[in-house]
Amino acid sequence: MAFEGLAERLQGTLQKIRGKGKVNEADVKEMMREVRFALIEADVNLKVVREFVKKVSELAVGQDVMKSLTPGQQVVKIVKDELTNLMGGEQDPIQFSRKPPTVIMMIGLQGAGKTTTSGKLASLLRKRHNKKPLLVAADVYRPAAIEQLITVGKQLTIPVFSRGTDISPVEIVRQAMEEAEREHHDVVIVDTAGRLHVDEELMQELTDIHELSKPEEVFLVVDAMTGQDAVNVAKNFDETVGVTGVVLTKLDGDTRGGAALSIRAVTGKPIKFIGVGERMDALEAFHPERMASRILGMGDVMSLIERAQDNVDDGKAKELEEKFRSQSFTLDDFLEQLQQVKQMGPLDELLKMMPGANKIKGLENAQVDEGQMGRVEAVIQSMTPTERATPDIINANRRRRIAKGSGTSIQEVNRLLKQFEDMKKMMKQMSGMQQKGNKKMRMPGLDSFFK
Repeated sequence: MAFEGLAERLQGTLQKIRGKGKVNEADVKEMMREVRFALIEADVNLKVVREFVKKVSELAVGQDVMKSLTPGQQVVKIVKDELTNLMGGEQDPIQFSRKPPTVIMMIGLQGAGKTTTSGKLASLLRKRHNKKPLLVAADVYRPAAIEQLITVGKQLTIPVFSRGTDISPVEIVRQAMEEAEREHHDVVIVDTAGRLHVDEELMQELTDIHELSKPEEVFLVVDAMTGQDAVNVAKNFDETVGVTGVVLTKLDGDTRGGAALSIRAVTGKPIKFIGVGERMDALEAFHPERMASRILGMGDVMSLIERAQDNVDDGKAKELEEKFRSQSFTLDDFLEQLQQVKQMGPLDELLKMMPGANKIKGLENAQVDEGQMGRVEAVIQSMTPTERATPDIINANRRRRIAKGSGTSIQEVNRLLKQFEDMKKMMKQMSGMQQKGNKKMRMPGLDSFFK
């Protein structure tokens, strides 16, 4: 996961100073030495590192901090605020044209993920902004790119405008604009050609498309794993076409995160979206403050809520709440909830969005066993409808049959049934929480999903 090493180093360093009743200049100097090493290891631009360390150091030794009741916490807040500012401060939302269609050019080097990202962006705009997008296959030099975009479009049920490889990209875009007007598409996303390096031919073609389509947004798609090279690429494209925003892909991969922390400060271009997985819904609007919170182990509740809203059906959620209240929750309901949570993304990633999860004993470095969740699904699906509704009837013979049918063991069947019973007990406890006050609750069975 991106920022893994940086997050671990920064959280460890800040933890030392967080609880201090008094903080002196020597403490701040030692902390910033560790922060500097952490940022350099994360491949953050050296100039950016120097400026960041200087700014935080100046603020952290100020009189207001030194004389405050909780100077350690004040220093942590300063680091978070400056990290947020480094990545752009506030979210820079996508700009839509007053007169549709809004044209968005997707540009970048070959292999950065433009084609897939174009599809993800179209899906996000349809879901979050109620838009009617049209994808345009303008990469005529790589036939596979056209086929890939058509496949992505079919997968998402979003139309793709294609004219093959025997026509110029500029003409394809011109015809696509006409198509958008005829079919009332309010967003046109143009997937342009990439090269292995920046060259004059590529830049001239992009300039021609830009002049014809007059895009509202020009998104530079950058592979986060390219590190500081991403910053240089951004400069080259911006000088020719005028980049309005950056989309960082593969931020879920084994990347140090330096590009995300450097690109805004060096180029002045905002990060608009980040790719956080291979799923077609794994594209998020970039919020600097939320990312800073994630890096520092403070969670990201808003992003967690947004994912839940995107993936959980409101009607089913209300129905489930009623079942909780009446204690009529069945294994079918349990299975449905499990499947909805899986749609929100990898569970270890969701766990990191929960504030303080990294401080809960046993969960500091937890990795969710996705295979275990698959086995739970298999066990429930191997039961009869009657068994799912009334698991009390599942005797030894039934347990053997279910284990054999699900390709699991009797022990795993027993474990699931116990988890379910524990959950029902917890629900009963929760129903009486208002009478008993704010009582700390334990989540029975939760640990079985973690390695």
